[in-house]
Amino acid sequence: MEALELTPEELRVLGSLVEKELTTPEQYPLTLNALVLACNQRSNREPVVNLGEETVLSAVTSAKTKSLVRFVHPSHGRSALRYAHTLADALDVSQRQLALLAVMILRGPQTLNELRIRTGRMAEFSDLNDLERELSRLSGLETPLVERQARRPGQKEDRYAHLLGSEAAGASPGWDEPAREEWARPAPIEPRSIEARSIAARSDEMSDLAQQIEQLREEISQLRIELSDLRRQLGD
Repeated sequence: MEALELTPEELRVLGSLVEKELTTPEQYPLTLNALVLACNQRSNREPVVNLGEETVLSAVTSAKTKSLVRFVHPSHGRSALRYAHTLADALDVSQRQLALLAVMILRGPQTLNELRIRTGRMAEFSDLNDLERELSRLSGLETPLVERQARRPGQKEDRYAHLLGSEAAGASPGWDEPAREEWARPAPIEPRSIEARSIAARSDEMSDLAQQIEQLREEISQLRIELSDLRRQLGD
């Protein structure tokens, strides 16, 4: 497999799709609106960005041309086109490895402890040694997907980073101006207090709720169409 060189927008789209598949499978695949919300989520994202609908659509379409995304056409009562990733097949990785990659894609280089905590909703690792073995498999592939970064001055632990592409600010043409400004900002400090963690969790829940509302609207619209068809058949 050749090394991938994905844009920041493609990475955000793919990471968001993986995260939602593993944490809220009942809402997956995602509509465009739900995908935009997932990309711009204010919790579990570093940096936080403000991608427009056109930017997300362009990124997901570009990822499809690289066989990393598939379009799911309306069926089973759904009326909107949806999007699903194909990273597991394209990279030949397990669900646990996919969860590790998603966290690194969405939050940048991570320590072992950070990875274990932040993959908690997506995968299960018995201990840090178990997690480290999966990282070793990813870094030991013919085309490595992960690298271990030596600690920098002021850091206490080595970190692990994905090797799927560049995340430099404004790396892609057509990047939204508000998003470029957000991307260039330093990553926010990890919330420490119980109150701050609670606010971050509520923000995540609100994003998931918005996606559920979008799905319900779609289902109601489809029910109205089916009811109208039934009335016509009954001669009402």
